[in-house]
Amino acid sequence: MNEVILIAGMALVTFAVRYPVLALLSRFQLPQVVTRTLKFVPPAVLAAIVLPEMLFNDAGQISLSYTNAGLIAGVIAALVAWRTKNLLATIVIGMGIYLAWRWLMSTAAL
Repeated sequence: MNEVILIAGMALVTFAVRYPVLALLSRFQLPQVVTRTLKFVPPAVLAAIVLPEMLFNDAGQISLSYTNAGLIAGVIAALVAWRTKNLLATIVIGMGIYLAWRWLMSTAAL
């Protein structure tokens, strides 16, 4: 029951913070340069979340070796996304490569 209240509270706070801004902005026509610029926000945020996970190891150091499963899976997922333009295929193949590479590296170390 506490989880339901917690989730409902988070949803309410998120809505309360975002709705007034959206309601205010819907009354105005944004300049074309702002509209074009806002299209780059989602890829920038995604890159800021994903790239540190791909490049840094648990110790906080950059790991550009073949043993870095996140880096290998990220590069392959980027290639799949570029070639197929299919989000589901990118996610499934990327996660499959990540899990398989981690398993392969853990068994090879034994």
